[in-house]
This record gives sequence, C-alpha cells and structure tokens, in this order.
Amino acid sequence: MTINLLEFINIIFYLVLIILIVVLIILGIRTIHTLDKVDKIVDDIAVKSSKLNGVFNFIDGATDVVAGFSDSIVNLLSAGIEKVVNRKKGKKDE
Repeated sequence: MTINLLEFINIIFYLVLIILIVVLIILGIRTIHTLDKVDKIVDDIAVKSSKLNGVFNFIDGATDVVAGFSDSIVNLLSAGIEKVVNRKKGKKDE
C-alpha cells in the first residue's frame, strides 16, 4: 500500500482548497455583517442630518435677512454720498 507522489500532491491540493473555501466563506459572512453595520450607521446619519435640515434652513433664512438689511444700508449710504458729491459738483459748475 504505497501512495504515489501524484496522489499525495492531489490530496494536499484538495485539503488546501477545502481550507481556502472555508476561509472565504467565513470572510464572506463577516463582510456581510460589517456591511449590515455600515448600513445601519448610514441610515442613522441620514435620520440625524434630516433633523438638522430645519436648523440649517433657519440659519439660511437669517443670513438672507441680514444680507438684505446690510444691502439696504449700503444702498442708503451710497445714495447719500452720491447726493453730497452731486451737490458739490453742482455748486462748482455754477
């Protein structure tokens, strides 16, 4: 009962192949669990960011109000300066 070298290599090859398949199955299962955890985290972040949308909309509205107010002040100041400059030019022309 002697084992041929080729049969021995085939047996080793099949054992290594079986071990590799088992390891790949275990890694696949762990990857599925990790992806499930990542999916839960992404869903949680989406819920939390949707709750913050109201705050961001409020800040955006407040910024628009402040920008409009500052624009109106700048327009009034520039109109006043333009009137003063035009009066001085009008007096010089006369």
